[in-house]
Amino acid sequence: MKIRTVGGCPLYRSRTRFAPSLDVSPHGRFAPWTFRPGTFRPRLWTFRPRLPPRFLAELKEELCHAVTKTMKASFDTGVVPDDWNTANVCPIFKKGSENQIGNYRPVSLTSQICKLFETVIRDAIVLHLESNGLLNHSQHGFRKGGSCLSNLLEFLDYVTKNLDNRNSVSVIYLDFAKAFDKVPHCRLLEKINKHGISGKVWNWLREWLHGRKQRVCINGHFSSWTAVTSGVPQGCVLGPVSFLIFINDIDSNFLCAISKFADDTKLSNTVNCNKDRDLLQSDLQRLVEWSTKWQMPFNDTKCSVMHLSGNNQKFYYFMGSQKLEAVSQ
Repeated sequence: MKIRTVGGCPLYRSRTRFAPSLDVSPHGRFAPWTFRPGTFRPRLWTFRPRLPPRFLAELKEELCHAVTKTMKASFDTGVVPDDWNTANVCPIFKKGSENQIGNYRPVSLTSQICKLFETVIRDAIVLHLESNGLLNHSQHGFRKGGSCLSNLLEFLDYVTKNLDNRNSVSVIYLDFAKAFDKVPHCRLLEKINKHGISGKVWNWLREWLHGRKQRVCINGHFSSWTAVTSGVPQGCVLGPVSFLIFINDIDSNFLCAISKFADDTKLSNTVNCNKDRDLLQSDLQRLVEWSTKWQMPFNDTKCSVMHLSGNNQKFYYFMGSQKLEAVSQ
């Protein structure tokens, strides 16, 4: 895999086969869709001085033609309204100390009209990716038929089969540092293109990512607007599938087993001798090199290794110069 740049943006070149193209002909149309009142969440609308979701749901018949016309005009021209590129960020507390900013998840509250259009685009992209088998099977997150449960069961099956055969297994748990916020836009667009997504779809995605602005909203108080130069907005419909495309090639040419649920990644291998340990360390080093190349650093302090079976020799593993902590649960 090589990277060259044009105008400061790296171009992504994959070793995988050429991806079938997803495009829309100049005469393509959007079919009318139905507003579903149950999909709207008025409780999260408190920060947006716009039409509430309930208003859109109740007047769906009256608004459907105008909304469809607006969306088709945006798609045909590749122009995204400024209002669709702005977001009010609501910090959602996760765990730990409430005084630490890193313990909050930034959820973007964006235009409901834009979200409807994102749904149309997302469904077309997902159909393209899944029908052409472009997403690696190691990914269980944000996919139909994939879940935390399927991820766990597949991993459990791998481990138990090896333990039953009296093999030792070592599992490395990896954690990206603010994964959704670190995705470089220009590199994301190149990977989207290499997955066969081009033409009007790609042009619209480029404008959707370009010129984004956001501000933080807390208890009715607003920060100043700031430009968003990286990351996929958490809370947008297109965010998850965009992230899946970006990290899809992370496990290319791996010899060890890898399992992913969105950004949560496990790397594992049977480790009965030094050669097995070196193989696992080699694949771990490939992951480190990938993260450096694509500007998606790991949080080394949160990465760890778990040694399974009583006969495990409990070898050491390193991410760069950082020795991974061994954990038991």
